[in-house]
Amino acid sequence: MSTTTTTVESITKPNIGVFTNPEHKLWIEETTPKLDALKEKKGEDLPEGWVTVAIKSTGICGSDIHFWHAGAIGPMVVENNHILGHESAGTVIATHPSVTHLKLGDRVAIEPGLICNNCEPCLTGRYNGCENMKFLSTPPIDGLLRRYVNHPAIWCHKIGNMSYENGALLEPLSVALAGMERSGVALGDSVLICGAGPIGLITLLCCQAAGACPITITDLDEGRLQMASKLCPRVKTYKINTSLKPPEVAEEIVKSANGIRPAIALECTGVESSIAGAIYSVKFGGKVFVIGVGKPEMSLPFMRLSTKEIDLQFQYRYCNTWPRAIRLVEDGVIDMRQLVTHRFDLEDAVKAFETAGDIKSGAIKVQIQSEIDS
Repeated sequence: MSTTTTTVESITKPNIGVFTNPEHKLWIEETTPKLDALKEKKGEDLPEGWVTVAIKSTGICGSDIHFWHAGAIGPMVVENNHILGHESAGTVIATHPSVTHLKLGDRVAIEPGLICNNCEPCLTGRYNGCENMKFLSTPPIDGLLRRYVNHPAIWCHKIGNMSYENGALLEPLSVALAGMERSGVALGDSVLICGAGPIGLITLLCCQAAGACPITITDLDEGRLQMASKLCPRVKTYKINTSLKPPEVAEEIVKSANGIRPAIALECTGVESSIAGAIYSVKFGGKVFVIGVGKPEMSLPFMRLSTKEIDLQFQYRYCNTWPRAIRLVEDGVIDMRQLVTHRFDLEDAVKAFETAGDIKSGAIKVQIQSEIDS
């Protein structure tokens, strides 16, 4: 690990960002904050309580791909040139004089939501529901896929000597931790995880650590199921047969778990047929907890939910998860290192997105990196 502290004085490369637009183009160009301004002001022009971070690793999320390809997720629409990315870690290179808990050279993971601290969700501690949320990478708020960003220090979490890769993975881990907490997965619970993408696989690691058993995970892709077995040897895998209807898929899932119906299904795809399959799978009085993001409206088996007293619950992002996520990674309880299958330099970000968006590439988590020292 390098012992040289990165400072504004030592940086030489211009700030560039990864953009998309309503025409679904993807490109790299210079952006703010500008290098000359950073070197001249050295943090003096930052808002009170803010810092400048040199971004070292950023993961590509499925939402980034969706904003690029589809131009929208529900009501969140790309209407102008827009910078992507919200899974990032880096090094503090400048601070406003008011910031005392961070210093130059500190490694930090960036929590990307900026809240108002005035609305009811904020004041009651559920700030993921902030009525005035500015979530980086969600239009119209530009994201973190840049070489340098300015950000409130309070949302820059110290990660000590943790690798930047792991620091960037704290964001999807936070998604999984929020799901674990709100769904109530406990020791010995039978659990179904729908979808073996990055969120599903990290959720699998969390369920394994929580002592859930049996755990079953589903996906359309055999390679992702193999990764699941590698991460958690005791997991039971089921490759979705698209020729079957949701009730039939559900029975196959239960068979794969030796006839044990899940008490909790953690749905990580947001796909209508997958949610329906989860509903048909769980036991009487069970729960289907939807982590994935889907289309604005969908049809679900209402009477199955009703007659089996199944709770259907949803999640929107996360809150108060980052300190716990850091502890879990630092102590080795959650090991996500195998999830990063592809790495690209920031200058090759377009190729990185093409890889992440191609199911044939075998990519699980693609990270874009800038001047990594360790």
